[in-house]
Amino acid sequence: MKDTLLIYSGGIDSTTMLYEFRDRIALALSFDYGSNHNKNELPFAKKNCEKLGIKNVVISLDFIGKIFHSSLLEGAEAIPEGNYDDENMRSTVVPFRNGIMLSIAAGLAESEGLHYIMMANHAGDHAIYPDCRPEFVAGMYEAVKQGTYEHIELWAPYTDMTKADIIKRGSKLGIDYADTWSCYKGGTAHCGKCGTCMERKEAFRLAGVPDSTNYKA
Repeated sequence: MKDTLLIYSGGIDSTTMLYEFRDRIALALSFDYGSNHNKNELPFAKKNCEKLGIKNVVISLDFIGKIFHSSLLEGAEAIPEGNYDDENMRSTVVPFRNGIMLSIAAGLAESEGLHYIMMANHAGDHAIYPDCRPEFVAGMYEAVKQGTYEHIELWAPYTDMTKADIIKRGSKLGIDYADTWSCYKGGTAHCGKCGTCMERKEAFRLAGVPDSTNYKA
């Protein structure tokens, strides 16, 4: 049954979720919020949705880029290079981003008669992003369920998985990860130096899956 809305960025994690649960996903919801890499992610989101015959809706949250503070919104030069860890990547936090997106997703899901919404947070995000942690997911689960007439449920099945585990799962599904985007700097190719690029490289290595990403470095 097509009963689910997926919050879909066009990155590795949500693309894997799109393919794994394609038989249930009725709608993939993407957001343009003014980040450095939105222009890279969104075309891949559209491409993968078209390939699977899943409706892709893009909603503009341009106010985030205008009034929120985060290096993710301030140009490529503001993005830290090096390891994907709390100390290095904290500046990339967009305050309560997932809470805002999940609230919109819940409203759209109820408007479309759907019963579930999905997000693709994973274990590597927990230390850096408060709105990716299990406690946040549990809180939003209750908020969405109690705040909708149909008691819509939030489902986050990758919460305790590593990115390498997710890539292994996606590899078995035949996903072409060249059609995904991670680099927070944006640009014409993955920079290969920022925290998300480093995490991407490491995840493919740990997964034992060939990395077809085009890196500058």
